[in-house]
Amino acid sequence: MDRIHHILTNTRTGRLSLWLACLALLAGCTVGPDFSPPRTDVPKAWAGPGAMPATQPAGGAQALGRWWKAFNDPLLASLVERAIESNLDLRIAQARIRQARASRGVAASGLGPSVSASGAYNRGQSGSGSPVTSHYQAGFDAGWEIDIFGGVRRGVEAADAQVQAAVEDRRNVQVTLAAETARLYVQLRSLQQRLAIARRNLELQQHSAELTRQRFEGGFVSGLDVANAQAQVATTSSQVPLLESSARQTLYAIELLLDRTPGSLAQELAAPADIPYAPPAVPLGVPADLLRRRPDIRSAEAGIHAATANIGVAVADLFPRATINASLGWQADSLSSLLNPASRFWSFGPAVTWNAFQSGRVLSNIEVQKALEEQSILAYRQTVLTAIQEVENALVASVKEQEHRKALTDAVAANRRAVELAGQLYAQGNTDFLNVLSAQQGLLNSEDALAQSTAAISTDLIALYKALGGGWEETVPPGGQK
Repeated sequence: MDRIHHILTNTRTGRLSLWLACLALLAGCTVGPDFSPPRTDVPKAWAGPGAMPATQPAGGAQALGRWWKAFNDPLLASLVERAIESNLDLRIAQARIRQARASRGVAASGLGPSVSASGAYNRGQSGSGSPVTSHYQAGFDAGWEIDIFGGVRRGVEAADAQVQAAVEDRRNVQVTLAAETARLYVQLRSLQQRLAIARRNLELQQHSAELTRQRFEGGFVSGLDVANAQAQVATTSSQVPLLESSARQTLYAIELLLDRTPGSLAQELAAPADIPYAPPAVPLGVPADLLRRRPDIRSAEAGIHAATANIGVAVADLFPRATINASLGWQADSLSSLLNPASRFWSFGPAVTWNAFQSGRVLSNIEVQKALEEQSILAYRQTVLTAIQEVENALVASVKEQEHRKALTDAVAANRRAVELAGQLYAQGNTDFLNVLSAQQGLLNSEDALAQSTAAISTDLIALYKALGGGWEETVPPGGQK
């Protein structure tokens, strides 16, 4: 044992070994706070008139991941999946993941040594009478900053968290994209149905106007009835181009989400179809599930992690930095003698730098990072509360819209009967034309409102799926396209 101690303490190699061993032990130290997931109080159950039991229909998370299939509309499912495949915002988010991963690689490169090679050739003269000389030099330089206090490791930790945040941001774009594509599709089908309603009622009103004209020519009614009938026809006709314009603009919006030029999907979506409907059996779970499910919440948590790690990066600047530098090279006056042993030079040794006279700047930077961490924690809390509110809003909207639709269904049935009776009485001369106009306008309004309510039920359900964080699956590699 004494012999080993003598070797380690009385030889150059031994002293170097001890020095490196001490650095290795110190390198296990990491300054700054360690990240711990934020603790946020959330309700144990959903509140409000839209609250339902925490049901978990067959499929659970998978049902949320591909919720659009619940509508049993193949074209809707195809549009959503094509949007996920080709949407530009999603591809931008994917590029940001690559950027974050590359930045992580830059941060991690500081954990290892750096090696560079150099070469130089100079030819010159020191005075007018002196000979012209040449000088050749070639060599390698290496340096390694020993991460004694963990500043580099904290930087890598922050970069890892930023990669995770980028992954979650991409998922959040996908959640929004799926919901927006489905919402626009429902809106398009609703507009097409409202167009059909307007045109159908227009035909009915044109028939009534023709009947009124004939009765006027027969002297049974006044010209006022004819004018009123023509005004109603013109009013209903004026709605048609507005609905056509809205339908065309909605089509363009869908095409934009799919990275398609305007009009490229016109033929595919031209034929009217029913407004898609899905049963309201949604895997709600409990509010705490949002913390694990919603990508924006997961991204906000990763943001806290990155901010916490950056505090450690700033704290590490308070302490000295140790580096080991080495160089090996050759220099000679001629190229032929450059590689001779006599031309070789080398150096090796440690170096220490310390921002001892910049502590004010370093301490201020630490406070900056702490403030950023606090902002991240508050933003996380805000994101959680917003998520809970969005679910509650979607739940109550869904329940109340169903009540609204039921009342409108009854109104449409009553208005159809009123139109039929008013037409019969008017043909018999037992009522004036204002009752016919009122009944026809009531039917148009109630049918149009019913179509909008039917669409609203579907869009409220889409909003609920989005609020729950539906639209992505854990099995899909976060770094790749589906």
